[in-house]
Amino acid sequence: MSTLASLLGRLQGMMQSSGVRYIHNSESFTPATSSLPLSNHDRRTLCKTFKLMDDVVKACQNHRLNLKNSPPFILDILPDTYTQLVYIFTQNHVILRDNYYIQIFLENMQQKCKQVLKLFKTNAIFEEQSQERRTLTKLSLIFSHMLFELKAEFPDGTFIGDKFRITKREAEDFWNSNFHSRTLVPWNEFVVAIEKSQPNSKLKLSALKNTVDLTGNDHVSNFEFDVFTRLFYPWKTLLRNWQLLTTAHPGYVAFLTYDEVKKKLEKLVDKPGSYVFRLSCTRPGQWAIGYVAPDGKIFQTIPQNKSLIQALHEGGKEGFYLYPNGNPKDIDLSTVIEVPPADRVKVTSEQYDLYCEMGTTFELCKICDDNDKNVKIEPCGHLLCTPCLTSWQESEGGNTCPFCRYEIKGTNKVIIDRYKPSRRERQKDSLKPRKQTSCDANIPTLSSPLMGLPIGPPPPLPPRPSSTHAPERYSRSRDPSYVNVPALAPQSTAVTPVDYVNSSALRDFI
Repeated sequence: MSTLASLLGRLQGMMQSSGVRYIHNSESFTPATSSLPLSNHDRRTLCKTFKLMDDVVKACQNHRLNLKNSPPFILDILPDTYTQLVYIFTQNHVILRDNYYIQIFLENMQQKCKQVLKLFKTNAIFEEQSQERRTLTKLSLIFSHMLFELKAEFPDGTFIGDKFRITKREAEDFWNSNFHSRTLVPWNEFVVAIEKSQPNSKLKLSALKNTVDLTGNDHVSNFEFDVFTRLFYPWKTLLRNWQLLTTAHPGYVAFLTYDEVKKKLEKLVDKPGSYVFRLSCTRPGQWAIGYVAPDGKIFQTIPQNKSLIQALHEGGKEGFYLYPNGNPKDIDLSTVIEVPPADRVKVTSEQYDLYCEMGTTFELCKICDDNDKNVKIEPCGHLLCTPCLTSWQESEGGNTCPFCRYEIKGTNKVIIDRYKPSRRERQKDSLKPRKQTSCDANIPTLSSPLMGLPIGPPPPLPPRPSSTHAPERYSRSRDPSYVNVPALAPQSTAVTPVDYVNSSALRDFI
């Protein structure tokens, strides 16, 4: 089957030509589906999907289109999606029979491919400023979201099911109480539940759907809901924050890429302080802010460990975010800033005894042994101090937890309630021999909601906070989808907002 061969050709070799990555056929390739014991119906469905994907790739390889190799790059996304699907069906030959998510995914993939092919019926698609080209970019973003979701729901090719973790605790409680262990729910069912949870008489459902339903399949997955709640937390003002930052804010630009934001801001270089913000193309659940610096240069940054409202407010006070999309008047966010309440962690007597035997305390950060823990990594729940977290995130691999290597999707402040032993316990404790070790017993893992998930070997300890900084590194992370932007930012003499990353040259990662 030649249509499948051109897709799998990317796995066997890629070449760069005129800035565009092409997929080549392989004469020795035997279609992957032929070796799978699929039913006739499943095989037809899968082959139909792959043929449409192949047709889209061939159409987008047209040299007249002159696609730029920058995210979202459809000539990378569709072959990667093909690879993931083949892996999934290799792991489970009957997955299509009883898995509602994969059924909807393949149906949606077919529909989106047909929409792309329809764009090529006129020559307008070859005009860079045409509406057809804008639609192609939007569909490329949707394909990118679909791939991120597919990998999240099928890590290692196996369906994760009810082990998927929603980052924010209140959001997870909402999903579990309304939809239980379901991965995907119809849009209308989701709307009824969210409106009951957060009544809002002025809610624009069509606009909300465009923000929540990233894959455009008239459903909401737990992955999409997790992304949405991370973007607009805290939970109790979730829909208010969504309205304030999207439909009511002139600085919000939907379905725009790094290059498109740059072009938009190039028209405003004579007005420093102009800014726009969008959903990150390659880091789901995070924002990317583009702005014109005082020297007229254009930068794009990703806020770290803070909400967008807080980031825009602080950037406005510092003089960086003043004119949303060039408008002379900015929106005052000072009255709606709400820092999520800190989680309280109570030390138990068992934890107190165990850490005493180690010659340390539960509340002491086990990375630096200097500061108390005051921040929790989400969703894994591990605790450490803010300076160590900052240092770790600025190092290579800083997008994962330093203890369990699970992806860092968010953070939250914590307050640790120390255990107060009785006099008898203190006397008993003083007689116990102390172990001369400072190794981390990693107690939080014992109660982590991620117990049972496969995790990698323990990573090296993050660097201790230091007043002298090592030279910046420019090497890429092995996984560009979750690249550590701070470690890649080149040094610049231009002033940048506090806690922000100068990433003007990092379009592949924002």
